[in-house]
Amino acid sequence: MTKNYDYLKTKSSVPSIIRTVLLIVLLLAIYIWAFSGMPKIEIKEKSWEILSNILSGIIHPDWGYVYMPEGEDLLRGLLETFAIAFLGTIISAVLCIPFAFLAAKNISNRFLSEISKFLLSLIRVFPEIIMALLFIKAVGPGAFAGVLAVGIHSIGMLGKLFAEDIENLDLGPSEALTATGANKIKTLMFAVVPQILPAFISFVLYRFEINLRSASILGLIGAGGIGTPLIFALQGRTWDRVGIILIGIVIMVIIVDTLSGAIRKRLV
Repeated sequence: MTKNYDYLKTKSSVPSIIRTVLLIVLLLAIYIWAFSGMPKIEIKEKSWEILSNILSGIIHPDWGYVYMPEGEDLLRGLLETFAIAFLGTIISAVLCIPFAFLAAKNISNRFLSEISKFLLSLIRVFPEIIMALLFIKAVGPGAFAGVLAVGIHSIGMLGKLFAEDIENLDLGPSEALTATGANKIKTLMFAVVPQILPAFISFVLYRFEINLRSASILGLIGAGGIGTPLIFALQGRTWDRVGIILIGIVIMVIIVDTLSGAIRKRLV
């Protein structure tokens, strides 16, 4: 009996071994194909010199650029970046709500749910940089294009997360209020909103952290924020200014991440 069991166990493990081997071969083939298409890595003669200049600029930053009363400086650039991320997050947080409720299967019908999920997926397809380029052509370069790009792109992610949270709702309180004669508005306000509000705020805060990083990059293509002076400093090879800008971005992101994380811990 034991021999038959061992034989059956060995026989059943053969297909799993074959699948594992085929999976490994497939992954190796994909890696080989991906690396074969890469250009040959070459280190130019001036690469080490440029790298040392960048590191020197970070180690010896231009502290005078932190605040300049006569013109744009680091603090103004960081404040504009923060404002782009904040306003974009507010826009997406408001506009994602109807999409999320329409996409939730337990709130909406199947047709509207599928259409809303498709639209949210379609919005997520385009990165912020692509949207920023489109809005720069539409409304001109500047912070407004950055706000629109960040806000519209964030709807896709927030709407998807919010819809999934709504689909996992406990419908017991809603059914209890409906049984007592409450209308849909009262049921929504007193049974649905209290359950989803903490998660919704947590999602918005998390998206704000992402938008802050995105807003720092959008200035490189003319969508406002700290990225604009950063690209000018890179083009002008003023590495000390590049260093102070990078330090400012890191400090701002760390502060926002810390505060956002503390708030989310209290909510969840």
